[in-house]
Amino acid sequence: LLADIGHIGIIFLLFLLGLDMQPQVLWSTLRKSTVVAVASSAVFLAMGFGVVKLFGYSNADALIVGAAMMFSSTIIGIKLLPTTVLHHRHIGELMIGLLLLQDLLAIIVLMVLFSASSTGGNMGKDLALSLLGLPLLVGGALLVVRFVLLPLIARFDRFHEYIFLLALGWCLGLAEAAKAVGLSEEIGAFIAGITIATSPISQYIAVNLKPLRDFFLILFFFAVGARFDMSMLQHVWLPAAVLATLVLTVKPTTYRWLLKGVSEKRSLAWDLGFRLGQASEFSLLIAYVAIGAALISEEASLLIQATTIITLLASSYIVVLNYP
Repeated sequence: LLADIGHIGIIFLLFLLGLDMQPQVLWSTLRKSTVVAVASSAVFLAMGFGVVKLFGYSNADALIVGAAMMFSSTIIGIKLLPTTVLHHRHIGELMIGLLLLQDLLAIIVLMVLFSASSTGGNMGKDLALSLLGLPLLVGGALLVVRFVLLPLIARFDRFHEYIFLLALGWCLGLAEAAKAVGLSEEIGAFIAGITIATSPISQYIAVNLKPLRDFFLILFFFAVGARFDMSMLQHVWLPAAVLATLVLTVKPTTYRWLLKGVSEKRSLAWDLGFRLGQASEFSLLIAYVAIGAALISEEASLLIQATTIITLLASSYIVVLNYP
């Protein structure tokens, strides 16, 4: 129950992120980030697969652990970047583009896992439905904002509680709609945010929702700790330590090399590389889904969880101490 409640924090995080992004800026950022996101994901998948195979795990375990290492933490990346830098500078735009593309990749991985776990599941059909659902969701959201939300906001903007509740309803409602068409709640929440980003009320909503977001994120990380089985740690501590060390060193180096290749400054490339140099909350989700569907061993699931927790902790300190 706490894990489910904590998940709402990630939904709010993506909603607030959308509120601060103008659609035109987002499009240009995504175009530049695609090559970096795809190439880096391939490197991290190969790294995770190789390490896990060295420790004698099966191919299925190695593949899923490798897939879990492809993503960086949206929470750590965005929370540790100052708001002015995040929304008004090139590094913020690049980070958001990379994290959004990784979120889309993570959703595809999770859909593959869900399809593999369901008997007779039609993976191709599910994937096609989701890809079709994205433009339909965006189009529907834009229509609702223009003809329903903005007139309501204009009429009742004196009542602050009304605006607050309307924003909550829009965020969580579109998150549910996204889930219904095979996407994730996070993508729905981001679309909810970006569709009202051009409204003059968007900054008021963003400021008022931040305490709520932080409260739910605290519950999310509490649930991550509470789920971790310490008694099993003795079986995976060595591969977890090796994999975590590689993630913390290979990720920043890879991002630095790829970003330099697309004409970014060396200092910016290192900065962004260290900020994205950890595993993700999506890694934890992949571990929970895969073990629930009996696709990987319990040790492999615990390996993903241990590596993710180590890298989240270490990466936070690396960023705070080096990039205040």
